[in-house]
Amino acid sequence: MATDRPKQENLLVNLLFNIIIPTLILTKFSGPERLGPAWGIVVALSFPIAYGLRDYSRAQKINFFSALGVISVVLTGGMSLLQIDPKYIAIKEAAVPALFGIATLISLRTPYPLVRTLLYNDMVLDTKRIDQALTDHGNHSRFEEALVVASWVLAGSFLLSSILNYVLARVLLLAPPGTEEFNAQLGKMTALSYPVIALPAMLVMMGALFYLFRRICQLTHMELDEIVHHKDN
Repeated sequence: MATDRPKQENLLVNLLFNIIIPTLILTKFSGPERLGPAWGIVVALSFPIAYGLRDYSRAQKINFFSALGVISVVLTGGMSLLQIDPKYIAIKEAAVPALFGIATLISLRTPYPLVRTLLYNDMVLDTKRIDQALTDHGNHSRFEEALVVASWVLAGSFLLSSILNYVLARVLLLAPPGTEEFNAQLGKMTALSYPVIALPAMLVMMGALFYLFRRICQLTHMELDEIVHHKDN
């Protein structure tokens, strides 16, 4: 019997609310003759905040990464409106993914490693079938070792994102906060965040995912199609 699954996220809507619309507002509508620098910040950052709240309303539960993303956006807006030195915004931009990486490694010491939530979950894999196959072949301990390796690779992706976030912010945010020039630079940073930061980090994360899939296939003696969760399961 098929089980109800959360509706798949619309990538275009995600990009519109988190990158495209905020970028347009910050770069084109933050002049004194339109919204002005302060309201430009407020209106632009209201879109990713609204998207995060919509994500919570749709899923009816708090997504740790979405929540931290909303907090990050609020901090960016608050620091900009308070006209705090851009170098501290760069530190904040680096700190958020760094916290992800640290949390990933710390979670290895708990019964609930973060890598299980991100990579090894029922949304992607047939975990019950995999667990049974691991038991049958006596490979649970070797699988746990694979999770540790995948966790380090995943933490590496967050570290890469942290470094790129910091460099991008330091290179682009040069104007004083509270000015039209600063908003334009913040908009440019938002626009470049996907190709410069998200894509490289995503490639490293995909490497962790492929490694984990390969090890699962080896340890369970199953094919890839057998370990992937199908909709009719």
